[in-house]
Amino acid sequence: MFSDPEYNIEQFGLSDGMVVADMGAGSGFYTLAAARAVAPRGKVFAIDLQRDMLERLKKEANRLHLRNIDVLSGDLEKLGGSKIRESSCDAIIASNILFMLDDKKTFMLEAKRMHKTGGKMLVIDWSASYSGMGPHAGHVVYKDDAQKLAL
Repeated sequence: MFSDPEYNIEQFGLSDGMVVADMGAGSGFYTLAAARAVAPRGKVFAIDLQRDMLERLKKEANRLHLRNIDVLSGDLEKLGGSKIRESSCDAIIASNILFMLDDKKTFMLEAKRMHKTGGKMLVIDWSASYSGMGPHAGHVVYKDDAQKLAL
């Protein structure tokens, strides 16, 4: 892991009572950090297409006594694919997922659909391709491109 989820979540400014969606939760490092940040009254939706990753995340959350995480199997490249109500999230996390998506535009539309007015989004992704580590150079989503997608 190359980024520090705890530090990034602290900088993101989540607080007790917020509703957060971790889009493409994967192994759940950001989900777990966000769940601690919004506890005890907040909630984190961990959304991923890979059910085995969600099962592992659920077990880890139980082990850590984090009861404010809901895991959802969903296709984030479809509008409504997250299964989360429109305008229900204070914050969205998208960590290391953009480079994997074929339909980045629909992914961002789904994030906007879930967002409350004035909500915020944390995007963490590869900034380059590093000699066999990370995505192929053609799959890297650069900061300016990610910002354009989010508009």
